[in-house]
Amino acid sequence: MTTPTYDRKDQFQQIQSGLLAGEQIIAVYDAIGTGTGFIGLTDRRVIIQDRSFIGKRYAITSIPYSKITSVSVVSNKSWGGAYFSTGAIAIHVGAQTYEVEFRGAQKSHHVHNLILHHIS
Repeated sequence: MTTPTYDRKDQFQQIQSGLLAGEQIIAVYDAIGTGTGFIGLTDRRVIIQDRSFIGKRYAITSIPYSKITSVSVVSNKSWGGAYFSTGAIAIHVGAQTYEVEFRGAQKSHHVHNLILHHIS
């Protein structure tokens, strides 16, 4: 297993503290924009911290790869533009969609490809 990639050590440690036996962290990326605090990817699931709950509460949501129906690159550019021109993805789980925005297109590209690899 390669060394995990992460933006902030505190977020990495939060994911690390909730790992299942034998589970490995692949990446933990800080998110920007309303709601989401960070996204973590392990060899078993996607973990999203959502800070949009009322009363300064937040949720840590675990999504097994087997429950993800698709992953999208979210862009405000036409298809003629660059494919990963923005740093946002959408993860579709049944009727629910989780949108995560990143600082930089490389992170969205990495997350998109990791999820796609696990759901293909």
